[in-house]
Amino acid sequence: MPEKQLSELLDKILPVDTSSKDTIQAHLDNLTKPRGSLGRLEEFAARFCMITGSLRPSIPEKAVLVFAGDHGVTEEGISAFPKEVTFQMVHNFLVGGAGINVLARHVGADVKVLDIGVDHDFEPVEGLVDIKVAHGTDNFTKGPAMTREQAVSAILAGAVQAKAVIDKGAGMLATGEMGIGNTTPASAITAVMCERDPEDVTGRGTGIDESAWRHKVDVIRRGIECNRPDPGDPLDVLSKVGGYEIAGICGLVLACAAENVPVVTDGFISTAGALVATALKPEARGYIFAAHQSVEQGHMAQLEYLKQRPILDLDMRLGEGTGAVLAMNLIEAGLKIYLEMATFDGAQVTPGSEAV
Repeated sequence: MPEKQLSELLDKILPVDTSSKDTIQAHLDNLTKPRGSLGRLEEFAARFCMITGSLRPSIPEKAVLVFAGDHGVTEEGISAFPKEVTFQMVHNFLVGGAGINVLARHVGADVKVLDIGVDHDFEPVEGLVDIKVAHGTDNFTKGPAMTREQAVSAILAGAVQAKAVIDKGAGMLATGEMGIGNTTPASAITAVMCERDPEDVTGRGTGIDESAWRHKVDVIRRGIECNRPDPGDPLDVLSKVGGYEIAGICGLVLACAAENVPVVTDGFISTAGALVATALKPEARGYIFAAHQSVEQGHMAQLEYLKQRPILDLDMRLGEGTGAVLAMNLIEAGLKIYLEMATFDGAQVTPGSEAV
């Protein structure tokens, strides 16, 4: 039944309708500026209009969904922080003290915190959404991280939550995550799906040293060798070497694509979720804005796979959705230019010559 529901979701995703591209470009070219002089801001505006299917879209309400989950592979000593930090950081999100809270307030985005796989039983608390599939993944060096059914359930849970936020009025969503050890499954997914050696797509995560990094690469190799995930079957890859928060982000991306809503993906872990989403439904790629270039070395391989050019490059690697909400501000800026800037006709300004 879960895979049938996933199939129904995938069937709702259509390619972005680009038939209005020339009309949108003509309006951008008629604004009181030299053609193309606002660079990528114009690109963002045009893409936003085409994704939403509107020549005059409203300035969107913004939301970031932060999925939290734990990882059994932390037993292998691949992180500088203990896994207890995951649930401690969830509490920090809920009281507004994390980096994502500060930056989301800065850009006017709502933060939604979701327990999709934390190895901790939270007391009922305002602001925390319980969609727990399991108390963390299993150690993928010893077998699959999760069952295929659990992976699909986590994707659907993420999609349902994204749809609920959209139904409440959000018109642009960002991906966020928290999970100690989650750069390890993200690296494993990237190595398999992008057909790269684990050494080439594995970074320092929380700041491990050279010896710990080499151990981390070895752990990822062992996980891939143990499970032999099939790169032609994204659900097989996700279930064998993935994570619940990565699955939730995959669902968020798919739901946005199904609802014609732009989705801004954050860094390395979030983009691993986008890899799975676009492997399941290539048309979903057209609804994605890549927020920034992460310091994590595997992120470039992911962006190449997605054929995405990042909006920002700020040497960031925090995750949580921090880069994504900053990029939202620039997408909104481009949209405001498109909607609010005067045209040559309206302002009675003489346009320049094409030859100039």
